[in-house]
Amino acid sequence: MAFIQAIHMNPGQGETSYACNSSFQNAGQKRMKPLIEAAITDLCSNTNTLLHGKMMIMDAGCSSGPNALALISPAIDAIHNHCLQINQPPPEVCVLLNDLPDNDFNTVVKSLVTLRQSKKTIVVTGVAPGSFYERLFTSDSLHLVCSSNSLHWLSKAPEDLTRNHIPAFDIDEHARRERLPMVREAYAQQFRKDFSLFLELRAKELVSGGRMVISLVGTRSNAIASKFILFPGIVAQILSVLVAEGVIDKAKFDSFYVPLYGPSSEELREIIEAEGSFSIREMRVHDPRTDMTTTLSTPARFVNNLRALFEPIIVQHFGKVMDEFAMAAELYWSLDASLQEERARTSRTMLAVSLAKA
Repeated sequence: MAFIQAIHMNPGQGETSYACNSSFQNAGQKRMKPLIEAAITDLCSNTNTLLHGKMMIMDAGCSSGPNALALISPAIDAIHNHCLQINQPPPEVCVLLNDLPDNDFNTVVKSLVTLRQSKKTIVVTGVAPGSFYERLFTSDSLHLVCSSNSLHWLSKAPEDLTRNHIPAFDIDEHARRERLPMVREAYAQQFRKDFSLFLELRAKELVSGGRMVISLVGTRSNAIASKFILFPGIVAQILSVLVAEGVIDKAKFDSFYVPLYGPSSEELREIIEAEGSFSIREMRVHDPRTDMTTTLSTPARFVNNLRALFEPIIVQHFGKVMDEFAMAAELYWSLDASLQEERARTSRTMLAVSLAKA
């Protein structure tokens, strides 16, 4: 459980914080707005939500900083606008933001106070700390679940790798290529298990006809296997430099696993259909090259984005190595042409899915 607790973004408001290095994630959230608005319209039109006079909304994996309310605020506005159109009083809205207990909830709570005061409808707010791979709410209590840039994070590293002491990233390139299909399959199986559980749990918590709108980092179906996710591979390459310099012990490096997996749209669809709790209303696949330009544009931006995402998990495993990591990352940015190529041709996609409880 201690390993799971470390999966949170860099807290605070500093230059390496998630709050200051999350423009890529915010761009994806903005593209979810039409899906959220459509889900709200469907909820208000086809269920007894308005008759009961209340609606409960949850954001799974809200993180911290300005993005924490990027999904919730449009949902509340959509409720208000829909009720104005049909000349009915808006329901009371309960908003709950979820993330792991180590998340920086300080700024989140302050933002919730501002949100509650700024909306014309009655809005009750709160936080729900805990893993979204566990039950969080009572049965048939939620109307809408949102989640953005979170579900590619796994509950843990793949057991097939950790149990058999198989590195996720071999320093030796030949060994890495040999093991890559097995490593990718282990991550794919862990994602299938975790995402199926997430669907099962949320289906129990959602009311009949409840809706869910999620987005996560994915991979092109025809992507080269070695690039099934961009940043964890880069992090491993930078850390391998620190191994060569004697900063990090090789055995420690071999036992480091980033619990992150980006599925293809086909994988995601197959898992949803096999689990059976939800029907797919819409699935969108977005090419994120434009959004990545800022993230990779300068050494400072590149390093700060890496630190915002991965510093907590790196520090937990390796200790105080971030100064050396930052220097190695800057050198990697300046020498590795593949980063520049990645902006032009990436294996990454962003997947957004609108689901209805079956």
